[in-house]
Amino acid sequence: MKISTKGRYALRVMIDLAFHDTGEYIALKDISARQGITVKYLEQIVTSLGKAGLVRSMRGSNGGHRLARKPEEYTVGEILRTVEGSLAPVECLQGEKNDCPRAEGCVTLKFWQGLDDVVNNYVDNYSLKDLVDETKENSAYDYSI
Repeated sequence: MKISTKGRYALRVMIDLAFHDTGEYIALKDISARQGITVKYLEQIVTSLGKAGLVRSMRGSNGGHRLARKPEEYTVGEILRTVEGSLAPVECLQGEKNDCPRAEGCVTLKFWQGLDDVVNNYVDNYSLKDLVDETKENSAYDYSI
């Protein structure tokens, strides 16, 4: 499993929104300046996050984006799956049902299922609030996500 740039940037956007949350909408140009990500790429990411209900958006001069929920109500896994899709290490584990014709006799399936469980348990037990708290602890030295 390899997390793409889009997945990494989605986490950075969500951390930025949580870190700078005042209840107001935050403009993409402000996130772009802080994170060094182009506004055009941020638009793609925020669109995905918005369609999934993770962020709220408002157009206009006072518009921008903000979290739809409290940071502790998001898991890193939820955010990553929103933009990456399945985090499964092999294709046969990506859906609800394993349709691989070799699954019953596959000697490596148990290994792949174990790896999938470890990855998903890890990302699902790490909240956005955890990342924000770590950012705040480290921000005394240098704010960079």
